[in-house]
Amino acid sequence: MGEEKHAETVSELAPIHRESRTSSLDDLLLEKLEKALHKPTQSVVVHDVAKIAAEHSAVDLAIAASHLPPHARAVLFQNCASVEEQIKFMITTDSSTRIAVFREISDAEVVGVIEQMPPDEAVEVLEDLSDRRYRKVIESLEPSKALRIQEIEKNARNTAGRLMTNEFFAFSMEATIGQVSATIRNNPGIDLTRRIFVLSQEGELQGYVPARNLIINAPELTLKQVMRPVLHKVTADTPREEVVDISERYKISALPVVDDNDRLLGVITYEDVLDALEDILDETIGSVAGTSEKVWENESVLKRFRSRSPWLTVTLCAGLVNVAVMSGFERFEQGMLTFALFFVPLITGMSGNIGIQCSTVLVRSMALGQMTPGNRRDAIKRELSMGLLAGLVFGALCGIMLYFTNFIGIAGITVRPWAIGLIVSMGLFGACLAGTLLGVFSPFLFARLGVDPAVASGPIVTACNDFFSMTIYFLIALGMGALIL
Repeated sequence: MGEEKHAETVSELAPIHRESRTSSLDDLLLEKLEKALHKPTQSVVVHDVAKIAAEHSAVDLAIAASHLPPHARAVLFQNCASVEEQIKFMITTDSSTRIAVFREISDAEVVGVIEQMPPDEAVEVLEDLSDRRYRKVIESLEPSKALRIQEIEKNARNTAGRLMTNEFFAFSMEATIGQVSATIRNNPGIDLTRRIFVLSQEGELQGYVPARNLIINAPELTLKQVMRPVLHKVTADTPREEVVDISERYKISALPVVDDNDRLLGVITYEDVLDALEDILDETIGSVAGTSEKVWENESVLKRFRSRSPWLTVTLCAGLVNVAVMSGFERFEQGMLTFALFFVPLITGMSGNIGIQCSTVLVRSMALGQMTPGNRRDAIKRELSMGLLAGLVFGALCGIMLYFTNFIGIAGITVRPWAIGLIVSMGLFGACLAGTLLGVFSPFLFARLGVDPAVASGPIVTACNDFFSMTIYFLIALGMGALIL
């Protein structure tokens, strides 16, 4: 029951921010800290910050720290009540805050925190150290701790090997529940006790025992008698997206990571899965928006600009191309075709929205693992049908509304109102068809090229859609105009 409750958290993350008790707490804490930091003397500042730190958890302080000036973040860290609180602070806060803290504390202080930190968390924290300081810290750690950190670090980023912790409880099948309980009591530093893993004499993974079984069963029973089979496991090179999918689908609170010989290398907890899911969402939102910045981190304006500027440059270039296209049709700007130019923003806006809707739905299915080779064709047909239907309905509706508004004297069309309505209607349908095709097939093209498909929902589709939709609209307008005139 407890495992299901933890796993449900993964699938119930709310995509929309809502004002909550925690967000109100963040605002209040930040206001108190800003007041304390503006006190007249440094001694008063430190005293007030220490008082605030004693009243709030390290997690709340870590979140608030990311909104403070860099020099103030280290003051918060140093006023945490204990090393355990400092560990929580460093694990919870963002990369820029960790870098600011590392600038202000000594190597010995870094070693003291890393020494008591779980290896998988230590790997993430140490990434924010310079190479020189990283080597010094690793050399100062206990050899066994340093080895565990380096074992995780050798795995590729965004894989199961980086997500796992290599501190867990595993015993042979012949070990008794009494022996296991004693070992757990003697190792309070290892938190992973939800599942006790069972190994063969050769070290191969055989099963697991839920923590509850250690309480309800007699101490003399062996693990072999009460263990359950392991139905799902991954290797160290499994992508994090697949790890999230397996953990969420099968409600697994501790997913084992094994090597090619089925030997247990580490365990991925539901907390690790939540962290991975947050990173995936962060990167996906950034890709859709056309930026490589970390959406939820408080980076400087200049750094955010550098992250966004490449795709804005693409949009700028596409806009200049569109100007060239429009100028190419300059000699045709007469009579009813001149009036048709007024509808260019409507054409590009409608077709762009339809294309982005199609690509976003497909990218979402890809990101959630719902897109398979078997249902890919059906998904494409469904989105194409939706785009065609939208083009037909809104194209016809636009033509009818244009004619009607002119009939009652609002539009003020002086040259063949029915012809203008027909041109705009057919042009809108053609532009929507182009936007649909671009939105449906671009995610698959990007995936084939090895580029994140989420990028296809951002500036590239928008820029390309403006060019194609406007060109198609002008060609339809010229063709129909020539026939009507």
